[in-house]
Amino acid sequence: MDDDYYLSCEEDEEEEQEEELEVVEDDYDKYCHAQHDENSSTKPELTCQIITNETLVAAQKEVLVKVMDFFTLKKSQARTLLIHYQWNVDKLLDVYGEKGKESLFKTAGLTVFARTSLPESRYSLRKKMACDICMDDDLQFYSMTRMDCGHCFCNNCWKEHFTVKINDGMSKRITCMAYKCNAICDEDVVKKLINPEVAEKFDRFLVESYVDDNKRVKWCPSTPHCGNAIRREEDGGGEVECSCGHQFCFSCLCESHSPCSCLMWKLWSKKCEEESATLNWITVHTKMCPKCSKPVHRSDGCNLMTCICGQHFCWLCGGATGVRHTWTSIDGHSCGKFQEDKAKELEIAKRDLERYTHYYHQYRSHTDSSKQEDKLRKSVREKAALVSKKTHVSVHKDMKWVTNGADLLFRSRKIISYTYVFAFYMFGRELFKGEMSDEEREMKKNLFEIQQQQLIGNIESLSKTLNEPFDGYSCGELNKMKHEVIGFGFVVDKLCKEMYECIENELLGPLLAGHNHKIAPYRSEGIEKAIEFGADMV
Repeated sequence: MDDDYYLSCEEDEEEEQEEELEVVEDDYDKYCHAQHDENSSTKPELTCQIITNETLVAAQKEVLVKVMDFFTLKKSQARTLLIHYQWNVDKLLDVYGEKGKESLFKTAGLTVFARTSLPESRYSLRKKMACDICMDDDLQFYSMTRMDCGHCFCNNCWKEHFTVKINDGMSKRITCMAYKCNAICDEDVVKKLINPEVAEKFDRFLVESYVDDNKRVKWCPSTPHCGNAIRREEDGGGEVECSCGHQFCFSCLCESHSPCSCLMWKLWSKKCEEESATLNWITVHTKMCPKCSKPVHRSDGCNLMTCICGQHFCWLCGGATGVRHTWTSIDGHSCGKFQEDKAKELEIAKRDLERYTHYYHQYRSHTDSSKQEDKLRKSVREKAALVSKKTHVSVHKDMKWVTNGADLLFRSRKIISYTYVFAFYMFGRELFKGEMSDEEREMKKNLFEIQQQQLIGNIESLSKTLNEPFDGYSCGELNKMKHEVIGFGFVVDKLCKEMYECIENELLGPLLAGHNHKIAPYRSEGIEKAIEFGADMV
């Protein structure tokens, strides 16, 4: 009876814990659904598809068929049109509606009429023909080819022309050889006249044109290259994740960098690569020798400097001098006047160096943390699997709450690292000089830093909780940890969303009219994962 009593007590305790956790989970789920519904109603989610080497032809054919059917064209003609209009069917149809079919085709270099066959009468078989390219006037009719534009040259000249263009990488739109003729040669005729290996290369270029010339399709920039391309269903940027796991910005193909704009990230990357901090230090703490232009650093001593090249110069103004000096003067030189401009330049350079060092240190610290938390995600999954196997409490069979928390931690940590890059340019004078008063800049900076610090605090709390050895926890300890992870996750997600709204509406919003600083929107579920081409869109 004693055993039955303890078992029943344990079961009652487990039921109470399950009910309590269900309430917490229900509240969290309601919040997530509300956020998703709100995002869906205000910003329709852009969907992305992964196009592999195996599905590239099918993806291209899908667009070709639309144009072939609409204009009653063969595949090569439809492809010529689409390559010119960068595979944008909407743009192609707009031009057709505004200017008509003739203008549409002429602009694309497409001539659509039945090719005039060369005469095959008994007389023509004996008649010699001439090629205006190689000037050979002793050619048979079967060694000549006439293009849709009407120009006719010998097959050898056509072959050489096509081969050179293809090997030079200009194979997608090969124009006629005739002077000032912009007509595009029929790809079927091109393939017939060139060698098989060149024809294979030409065919590959035509297929890959669907990615290379298409603004809505881009190769995944993973290294080494996974071979996939990503197609975005709508125009615009955003961040996307390929099936290989690589996350990148669709606009600039750099690593995902939101909430930085592409320009901010480009400038920051270049600044870091060029080790501008070192150059800035040299500017502040050294003077250039007036003879050999090498930097000279003064650790102590008087103002008469001697370079390793033997040149003497004055540290105060950098001017060349003689070798003699006294406490009051340097031989052959005088610079007793205070130079206001140079003093200001040194002060500005020093301040800029300190500012850059601060933001770079914060950026690197959070970037290093994100690398550790990427490893933490794997550790959390392993621990969660162990807990799911050994626990007898049904509410802990599903450990998604802890794996979702680890994913959110990794995403939010990357976001917070990029906020320092954003702040460096947003509140500096490099990009928005003259567009904000000092008072306005300081006010916006304070607003942003308050949100930034709140987010950092909750990220650190979430990180500390997830680093706990929960695979050895009791049921009660797991329940407590679950409350904390869900609670901190709730706040982190909410603060990320509010920070993005602040950046878009209050910080960058008023400045977007004169600058291209749009940022990828925040997604509670993380960067959008592209799905395989042909799969059902959700």
